[in-house]
Amino acid sequence: MVGEIRTEMVTVPGAVAIAAYLAEPAGPGPFPAVVVLQEIFGVNAHIREVTERLARLGYVAIAPALYQRLAPGFEAGYTPQDIQIGREYKNQTRASELLSDIQSTLTYLQQKPNVRAQALGAIGFCFGGHVAYLAATLPAIRATASFYGAGIPDWCPGEAQPTLQRTAQISGTLYAFFGMEDQSIPEAHVTQIESSLAQHGVKHRVFRYEGAGHGFFCDRRQSYEPRAAADAWQQVQHLFQSVLQGD
Repeated sequence: MVGEIRTEMVTVPGAVAIAAYLAEPAGPGPFPAVVVLQEIFGVNAHIREVTERLARLGYVAIAPALYQRLAPGFEAGYTPQDIQIGREYKNQTRASELLSDIQSTLTYLQQKPNVRAQALGAIGFCFGGHVAYLAATLPAIRATASFYGAGIPDWCPGEAQPTLQRTAQISGTLYAFFGMEDQSIPEAHVTQIESSLAQHGVKHRVFRYEGAGHGFFCDRRQSYEPRAAADAWQQVQHLFQSVLQGD
């Protein structure tokens, strides 16, 4: 724990200018860095809190707005109406654009003097869990935590071939987290993901939480499951410490 942190909204330059929430330790560093990938609800209070939690652990953390191209400034809660709007935006995203924006975010981090440019990771939740699996294919990403990303075996934003078919491109370590009561992710999909990671020799761990549903990590959702959330956070810390802090 580093204690004091700084937070601000920043603009990441790239193919489009991307708004992002940045949280970083107050010290000079250099620190490893983590990209935080939002749910369908935008860079809302929950995502900002995760970003700050990572900063307090000694990471420069940044949450880019994945809907920047569609709905700049979009931020929502968890009502049925919010879910409907968030899904509509999700379905308009394209993997090529998401990866371009994440690569721009990585480049932004690498140019910061308080970041160790070779120690970069990603974490994502819900839609961001799927996007994190995509982001893991970027060469700079060394550690990825993917939380309940739906559709990985049978869908990819704006593409004909599902994201799972990109597994061979993952060069870092990937941890994936699923609730066994998740109505949007069949257990067969979890098994397919685990099998593909093993088949392609990706360093990985897959965590299955009994009694946990979709969104179990978010304490602002009715599906919050504190025991699963606490264990998953410990596993995330282990992943990032062992891979990003180990240099």
